Order: sequence, then structure tokens, then C-alpha cells
Amino acid sequence: MNILLAAVNAKYIHSNLAVYSLRAYARSYIEEIRIAEYTINQTADEILMDIYTRHPDILCFSCYLWNIDYVEQLLREIPKILPETKIWLGGPEVSYNAREMLEQYSGLAGIMCGEGEETFRELMDHYHSGMSLEEIRGIVYRESEGNITETQPRPVLDLSTIPFAYEHIEDFRNRIIYYESSRGCPFSCSYCLSSIDKCLRFRNLELVKRELQFFIDHEVPQVKFVDRTFNCRHDHAAAVWEYIKEHDKGITNFHFEIAADLLNEEEIALIRSMRPGLIQLEIGIQSANSRTISEIKRKMDLGKVERTVAQIRENRNVHQHLDLIAGLPYEDYDSFKESFDRVYAMRPDQLQLGFLKVLKGSLMHGKTKEYALTYQDRPPYEVLSTKWLSYADVIRLKKIEEMAEVYYNSGQFRHTMEHAEREFSGPFAMYSSLADYYDRNGLFKVSHSRIARYEILFHFLEEHMEMQADGSEMARLSADGTSENRMNEYAAWLTLDLYLRDNVKNRPSFLPENKVSPDEAAAFYKAEEEERRYLKKYAGYDRRQMRKMTHLERLFGRMVLFDYRERDPLSGDAKVYEIEERTVGNEFSR
Repeated sequence: MNILLAAVNAKYIHSNLAVYSLRAYARSYIEEIRIAEYTINQTADEILMDIYTRHPDILCFSCYLWNIDYVEQLLREIPKILPETKIWLGGPEVSYNAREMLEQYSGLAGIMCGEGEETFRELMDHYHSGMSLEEIRGIVYRESEGNITETQPRPVLDLSTIPFAYEHIEDFRNRIIYYESSRGCPFSCSYCLSSIDKCLRFRNLELVKRELQFFIDHEVPQVKFVDRTFNCRHDHAAAVWEYIKEHDKGITNFHFEIAADLLNEEEIALIRSMRPGLIQLEIGIQSANSRTISEIKRKMDLGKVERTVAQIRENRNVHQHLDLIAGLPYEDYDSFKESFDRVYAMRPDQLQLGFLKVLKGSLMHGKTKEYALTYQDRPPYEVLSTKWLSYADVIRLKKIEEMAEVYYNSGQFRHTMEHAEREFSGPFAMYSSLADYYDRNGLFKVSHSRIARYEILFHFLEEHMEMQADGSEMARLSADGTSENRMNEYAAWLTLDLYLRDNVKNRPSFLPENKVSPDEAAAFYKAEEEERRYLKKYAGYDRRQMRKMTHLERLFGRMVLFDYRERDPLSGDAKVYEIEERTVGNEFSR
């Protein structure tokens, strides 16, 4: 029998843990099971043609927010070209409206609801040895007469019984590995489907350690744990973190979603002691409004979160990603501004400004009338308005989100944005003003080069300071000197940010003219070729090669050297040295 497990991922770099777990669990049929992974960037026709050439007897799709539109397109066409193929769906996007999906798509044979491993294996038993569908728990299926039948829910699975899904690691080269050491969530956040599964389970720690060692030994670039709150059990989290620290080979990065306020002092000390870049942490704060947090049934000590994030950030060895959600109950525009500023003040490496998704089956879905909550009918069912937030507010926040993504999360303007804050009443006001500038100048929905983004930021700051000056001619004349000095300073910070990432050949016109002269650069690299005061790791390279691989710049009255072979493991910034004439330089710091 030809069985195809199909996954439509958001990007090529992603992999789909679900289909690999299904195949691993149904090991007695593994020779008949094939996996096909596609992406939403492919055309539906391309996917359709590929599935047709495989001619599966049984076709199963893993369904999520990001791919359900694609899957539904395929459901309309596949029965026309493969009328004998039995099509089954599974995943969170179809588990809570299975009957409705079967009524809508006549070509569907059935849907696996909830956890799929044991259900899929028994489904294989049905097609191979005649096990009755009504005996299989956790499915909704179409009977031969056309009636739709729903069986009893399936009990949760012992995670340790699921075989390791990544034995053929060569299939995942240059892709992110997704891994789970627990299922379920101890919390009841009303916007999240994980709150429905209250049976929190953990995979056996010895199994977990062996599997992590496999990733480390095979030098997998990144492993993302999909555990909903990884550190909800201290002994489990600490054991995993201790293991990867002790066995680290300096290559694999591990990503965890955690509740920062649950970390104890021992765990914080352990995290602070890790190699820079070994782990990264995603922390869902969602809101700083205490009434909002209470209403969505979330438990969080925000003060403890702030202290913990600061302690971890202090060592600059862990990438921290903090999340906010716009559109939650009791969060209006001004309240969200306060949430943004408070989380921004924690200085995360990334601040994700997301928008509420109203998921079928979630507690939030049942509160739509109470909250006057409107949302898109199409996936990802994103909020349009609430009792507290108008659609106009949502549009404005979308623009601010884009500005934060470009000018903060990219990490390319870090020094400039830190200093620009002093020109505004707060970070939110700064990004709001920047969004207004983009709007006025028709800069949204334009594909900008990286250099153009620097030029736009420079001119935005220039205009902002001109507008801040008093309207009278005398006041403007007296302010000009200060304004000019400040813009020279911003030009220097922009120069630093620009060259920290790349040895840019096309120098923006607004950058200072007092760059290092050709004669100065020639003298420096000649001396460096002879003495290696700074570029000690460039043995075997002559002065011309070193000049191509590094950059000299004059900043704040000093000569600095950018070394692109030596980079910060978290930010990716080049290592920068201050060059003192004929003396050993020190690593540059602000």
C-alpha cells in the first residue's frame, strides 16, 4: 500500500515534526509510508502535480493555521484526479471542527482529532487488516452510506512510547529541527489551544538526553523545543540545560519557550554560565496590563519577569525574544503603548508585536460577543477590533509593528535607535512617529534596500529635530548649531551600525566625510602585515587581503577597525577595535 504523509510548511527551512512522529509510531508499516514536505511558497498546482505523480492509496495532511488555505485548495482538486485515494486530515486546525470539514469536502474520508500517533497506527490497521473504524478512538469519519460518525476521544499518550523521529538526520540538512520533551500546558491562557490539554506529560529524561546527544553529535545548527512551557517542571528543565551545557560542541543552538518568572536562582545561574549562543529563550509576556492578564487567565509576576530578563541579559550570552499580543481584552491603544514601553525597557534581542488570533476551540473564541471581538474569517483569524481597540487602532499598530521589525528586531540599527529614544517621550512614541514619517512620504509597501533604510532613518531624525525647534526665526537660528551637532552624532552612530554588519562598498551620501584616507589605510595595513597587533588570526593573509576582509573608519574622532571574521555570537556584529597610533588597541565599546 502506498501511504503519503503530506506537510505544507511555512518555509523550506522548517520541518514538520508531526508527520515524522506518525511514521515513527506506525513502525510496522514504515516501509509503505512516504513523507512529502512542501511550502506555502509553492503554487497549489505544483503540489497537486507532485501528489498525483506519487499516486497514494492513503493521503494524510497535517493542518495548521499557516497551511489550511492551501490544504483546502488541494481538497477541492485531489478527488478529481485521484478518486480512489482515501484522504485524511489531522492537526489543531481541523480537530475542533471535524464534522464541519467533512460536510464541506465530500472527498474527505475522515479526520484524526487530537494526538495522532496511536490513531494513525490503528488507521493503518484498518486499511491493512480490517480493523473497524468505529473501534478507533479520536476520529470523525464518513461511512459508506455517507453518514458522518464521531468516535470517543482518545486517551493521551505516554510520550516515551513514541520512537525517535530523526534517525535519518541527513534528510534535515540546513533545516530547523523541532523536538518535544513534553506535551500539554499547566496554564489556561484563553487565547491558546494548549490550555485545553490539561494532561501535562514529559518524555523520559534518559531518552531525551540520548536524543539531544544525537543532535549534538550530528552538529545540527538549531533544535527548537516545541514544549509549550519548557521550564514548568524545574527538575526536567535543569536536567536538560545541564546536559546540553556539559556536552556542547560549540555548534548546536537550542530554542526554548519559557515562563521567565518561574526560573529560580539556580536555573538563572546555570543559564548565565552557558556558552554564548548555546540557547535562546522565547518569553511570552503578552501584556503589562494586570487586568488583561487576569482576564485571559494568565498567571505572571511581571516584576519577576523584568528582574529575570535583566539578570540573563547582563551576561550577553543568551538571545531573549519577548512577545506582546495586541487585541486582548481591556487593552486599548494607550494601554498597549504602556505595555510596549515596559517590555521594550527590558531590552530584549527581539520584541515580537503580534496580533490576537481567535482560534476555534479556544476559550477566547467563546467570548467574542462579550468582548465585541471581530476577527477575520480566513486563517489566521486575526483580530479586527474589540470593545477597547478599533480597527483604525489595529491598522496603526500594524504600521508600528513594521517599524519595530525593521529598526529594532533586525538588530541593524541598535546604537542609533538607543540614542534616538532621547528625542521622544518613549520607545512607542518613537516608532509611532517613524510610522507617521513613512506614511507621509509614501514609504510603506516599497521594497527598500538596506542602505535606503539608513538614509530614511537619518532624514526622519533630521526632520523630527527641525520640527522640535521653536517656530520663530531667532529660535531656529540659535537651535541650528545644536541640531547640526546632534545630526553629526547620529550620522556617526548610523555609520557604526552600518559597518558592524557588512563591509559596505557603496557609502551612503549622508555619512561623515572625515573617513580614513587611502594613505592612512595603506599605512595601517602595511604595519599590520608586519606586526599583527590586531588581526592576529589573519596569519597567511597579506595586507591587500586583510584590507578586503576588514574595514577602517573614523568615528567620534577615533580610528576604529571592523573585523568581519570575528563576530558576536548573539548579534552577528563584527568585532571592533579602537586604533591608537602605534599602540595596542582595545576592543571598541560605546
